[in-house]
Amino acid sequence: MKIAFNINGQPQEVDVDGNTPLLWVVRDMLNLKGTKFGCGKAACGACTLHVDGEAIRSCSYAVKFAEGKNITTIEGLGTAEKLHPVQQAWMEEVVPQCGYCQPGFMMATAALLEKVPNPTDEDIDNNIVNVCRCATYYRMRKAIHRAAEINRSANSITQ
Repeated sequence: MKIAFNINGQPQEVDVDGNTPLLWVVRDMLNLKGTKFGCGKAACGACTLHVDGEAIRSCSYAVKFAEGKNITTIEGLGTAEKLHPVQQAWMEEVVPQCGYCQPGFMMATAALLEKVPNPTDEDIDNNIVNVCRCATYYRMRKAIHRAAEINRSANSITQ
């Protein structure tokens, strides 16, 4: 089945079984390795990416549902020249330990900040439900608040 979508701002068409998880299309067919396989059951969040701005668990999202949609992976979140505020905050707060789960956390955080620009700790607890085996949750919470601050600063400059 031919499925067309935009990924990281670029048009893409794949010919694949429509029930194939989007994760495997992204990693194996498009060679975008930042999105990780964690559990395969949409529980851990390592595979989180955005479909039309919504954070989804790509291990359980059939690629046929991506038809005509805009997909963003961690590779498309920012650039080396212009980091996304979440990427900048993650670096400033030195969040990762092993780093395996971090792309999923950053994608979930970017989606949260689009909906809740100034999240409380409760907002973070209710929305960022990915799993980190290294338990870097404290540093992630600091980075989420820092990313919100960076966003606010950037928005006040552009207004």
